[in-house]
Amino acid sequence: MKQGFNYVFVHGLSGWGSYDEINKKRPYWRSGTSDLTVLLSGQGYSCYAASVDPTGSAWDRACDLYAQIAGTRVDYGAAHSKKYRHERFGKDFTGNALIPKWDQDTKLVLLGHSFGGVTVRLFAELLANGDPEEREAGAEDTSDLFTGCMSNRIHSIVTIASPTNGTTAYDLYRDPKFHPKEIKAPWWSRKLASSMKEFNTPKMDGRDERDYANYDMLIDSAQALNCRISNLPEVYYLSIPCAFTNRQKDGTQRPKKKMEPFFVLSSCHMGAYTGKTASGMIIDESWRENDGLVNTVSAMYPIGAPSKPYEKGCVEPGIWNVFPPYD
Repeated sequence: MKQGFNYVFVHGLSGWGSYDEINKKRPYWRSGTSDLTVLLSGQGYSCYAASVDPTGSAWDRACDLYAQIAGTRVDYGAAHSKKYRHERFGKDFTGNALIPKWDQDTKLVLLGHSFGGVTVRLFAELLANGDPEEREAGAEDTSDLFTGCMSNRIHSIVTIASPTNGTTAYDLYRDPKFHPKEIKAPWWSRKLASSMKEFNTPKMDGRDERDYANYDMLIDSAQALNCRISNLPEVYYLSIPCAFTNRQKDGTQRPKKKMEPFFVLSSCHMGAYTGKTASGMIIDESWRENDGLVNTVSAMYPIGAPSKPYEKGCVEPGIWNVFPPYD
């Protein structure tokens, strides 16, 4: 099983990978203090940690990922870059590819944490079907990513605590009927959340505000993205939703004691929220359980997509094989 597969790990919001200096001192993907990709590579698995835009949109991150895997210059697309007001080309990974050899004989196993899960899903869709708008733009040197016809290079997709259907962590602050300050939370959690917000907020560089991760993670935005991403019939889909809250007598959810402190405030807010999105989608109590930043129900599978509970030895392609929520 190890031969012929490349395991590509894609980080979440504000994360990093092997192209980033911080990864040498503090690996994003780690087991204890050790680099997980190095440990697995030592066991015969070809593992690689991508470095995509920390706060960029799923589209831009998918383009980064392709360039790193294929060993080419990042092409965000002529149509996309014009629409969202930024440079068409990014870094050049020619001669510095993430994977030494990637062809039809070596399939990808894509593992995405948090927003990395959204990234790998869109990346797989583009590999399979390309993008008609970019093809119609007829630009010179259009990336092969937008041509598609490469679904045979993907074996499986694994999403870990991913906002597949968006997250109320962003939506609830846009709902005028919800008042976060009225929700009981530890006094220190507000200070930590403020510093986390500052860290995760992208530095606006003139591009359209819709071309950032925090826009894609809005629930309505996630539904629109889900509409353009298909389930590929020969690809195996596995999701690992996470949960770290306790249900209260009043139906709300509160974070468990050992939750990462930076996420306690958002968890309290998410655990109390019900309401509507801008498009009118109802967010009921089933959305309250969370891991601090992502709703557990959102991390299971795209709404409306075929799915079944994960069964060891019985993983089916073309549908989501959903693990029990990981504590």
